Amino acid sequence: MNEVRRSRVGDDGGRVGVLVMAHGTPGTREEIEPFYTRIRRGNPPSREQLDDLVRRYDAIGGVSPLAALTRSQVDGLTKLLSTHEPGRYLVRYGAKHTAPFIEDAALDLVKSGVDETIGLVLTPHYSSAGAGEYLDRAARAISNSGTSVTFLPIKEWYENPAFVDLVASLVTDRIDELRGRGKDHVTTVFSAHSIPMKVAESGDPYADQVFESASLVAEVANLANWRVAFQSAGRTAFPWLSPDLLTTLRSVAEQGSRACVVCPIGFVSDHLEILYDVDIEAANTARELGLELCRTESLNDDPRLLGVLADVVRATAARRSVHERPGDDR
Repeated sequence: MNEVRRSRVGDDGGRVGVLVMAHGTPGTREEIEPFYTRIRRGNPPSREQLDDLVRRYDAIGGVSPLAALTRSQVDGLTKLLSTHEPGRYLVRYGAKHTAPFIEDAALDLVKSGVDETIGLVLTPHYSSAGAGEYLDRAARAISNSGTSVTFLPIKEWYENPAFVDLVASLVTDRIDELRGRGKDHVTTVFSAHSIPMKVAESGDPYADQVFESASLVAEVANLANWRVAFQSAGRTAFPWLSPDLLTTLRSVAEQGSRACVVCPIGFVSDHLEILYDVDIEAANTARELGLELCRTESLNDDPRLLGVLADVVRATAARRSVHERPGDDR
């Protein structure tokens, strides 16, 4: 059966599944509580915690645009891969906290007859508490399926040169905008989602990757003043990775800057952590400090981002094909 599939899709090998994974978001107010319970690993939130989350969703319009944006990203990636190599890739979407879940999407690919599945998480950096959980869930689902389908995880993709160039262009656009309004001393703050300190201190590569990612962009954008901060820490009793974004904004203001570009380099879509934590909470803090804040435009379904994702997927598939080619000992 495998040989039949290979002859159908060409010399590059059998049909390749692509499992695109993202966080997921509630689609209605009624879905917020079960969503929050899943995030808390089955522990229902207190009334105060639930009310606070509902309040933040209400502040951005009631629901997050993440579900629609993710679907647009998946559809765009599907079309792009089909354009490059018609018939080779079968793309499915699986979410961590909402349907369709990662496991269901992975099994759908297996049942569809793919020879291998590439796992792509819609976050550029790797953490065992972040992308690692997505990839582990997908790998377990495929392993437990009783088939010989191979799982190829993409652990991170922040070093992709086109991604670096794209983010650098977003940053320079905002700096030019501020300078056009007479702001000469602009500080750029790159932000990413925080993780628990116990994870960060366990040898997890996440913090180093975020700093390296920011450094790559700063070099391309020729930034003189830039920092890294972490945002959207969980509401828990144990500490999370710092420096916190709001604390960093206070430090930027104390050192004399009157303008700041926030680049949420760890996120690829508008959602609660952007539209509330940055656009409302951080913006309010900046106003209190007399600091003019601009945020870089979210990538969302920008064709340039979709091109990066397609390149990363195709490069992974190509490495697999070369590795398995008979007589090739490279």
